[in-house]
Amino acid sequence: MQIPLSSVQDAGLAIRTMRKRAGIRIDDFALTAGVSKQFMTDLENGKATVQMGKVLILLQRLGLRVNLDLPDAATNSFQAEVNKLSRRRAEKIGAVVPVAAVGAKSRSGAGGPANG
Repeated sequence: MQIPLSSVQDAGLAIRTMRKRAGIRIDDFALTAGVSKQFMTDLENGKATVQMGKVLILLQRLGLRVNLDLPDAATNSFQAEVNKLSRRRAEKIGAVVPVAAVGAKSRSGAGGPANG
């Protein structure tokens, strides 16, 4: 059955359903998933401020897939954004600090997010 994922509540209900079908207690699942019992409770109850990254990890661990259905007209723009992000990450990884710059104040982290 495919359900549209339009809210945290949708994800929480799907996670609760799969966890209960597997006979796993909420505290046991939280422990094995590396999140707190409170996070699991918040998620299963649809709290809108839960961390998306953690939600996606939990969905994957339960074998649930999430897909985004972009309009065909947006495909090229999306791919361009993916390529830009890949280039920025590659440049960041491949950045070499010149020997003369050692000990100088670095500005390499300015202007962009630290997380990727």
